Amino acid sequence: MQFDSMSDFFNMGGYAFYVWLSYGVTFFCLSTLIITSARQKRKVLIEIAKKMDREERLKETRSTKS
Repeated sequence: MQFDSMSDFFNMGGYAFYVWLSYGVTFFCLSTLIITSARQKRKVLIEIAKKMDREERLKETRSTKS
């Protein structure tokens, strides 16, 4: 095992601040990316559904006029 104890693991050989900060920044960025992508996907799907509904209503009105 690389570390003798858990405190040595969390201390990371004196570089704990930089190591854990980099993990934190990475986790934050990935989380933000995932959440933002999920929200954008939901918005796009809603827009597509609205456009399809609008096109369907237009087809119905065109067919009733003819």
